[in-house]
Amino acid sequence: MGHGAASSEVFLHVRVLVGVVLGLALTRLLSGISGIVQHPRRRPLYPAHLAWVAVILVMTVHFWWWEFALDRITVWRFELFTFVLGYAFLHYLLASLLFPEWMDDYAGYEDYFLSRRVWFFGLLVAVCAADWIDTWIKGPAYLKALGPEYPIRLTVCAALFLLAAWTSNRRFHIVLPLAFLAYLLSWIGRIYEILG
Repeated sequence: MGHGAASSEVFLHVRVLVGVVLGLALTRLLSGISGIVQHPRRRPLYPAHLAWVAVILVMTVHFWWWEFALDRITVWRFELFTFVLGYAFLHYLLASLLFPEWMDDYAGYEDYFLSRRVWFFGLLVAVCAADWIDTWIKGPAYLKALGPEYPIRLTVCAALFLLAAWTSNRRFHIVLPLAFLAYLLSWIGRIYEILG
């Protein structure tokens, strides 16, 4: 059996499976948001948690679109397939950490989020690493087209996420997702020339 397969059929297969995983992540996020709207007093809300919900929602939708560039790959190998699938798994895990199945052991979203911050921000650091590898896989021309801001962004974000995993400073945990969301929306607007 060969080690690689032609691009067109495999890419369709990859897109479908990645779409299923990302669809589950979006379902988890939207169900969590719906639960908050339906029962706003069930558990005390936490602004940083809500901001991260918005961030992960935007990141997941953007990742789904970003992966269309994988059509540049001419030969798919199993290890590449598993890497792309693993990258999608990270989005699902982030969504699951934001909205766990049970929170009975926690006073509210703040208590829960801060107790799980090492896992959450560790996964975000993993997303930064996966993002770099994913972009590199798409070819040097693709990476170069993103400009010098791209590697700087990944490095700064990874450093901030490591800091967030370490600190429990409430102000930092509220400012970080708001600043990151504003930057992420700016990046998406500029990379796809939405803003002109």
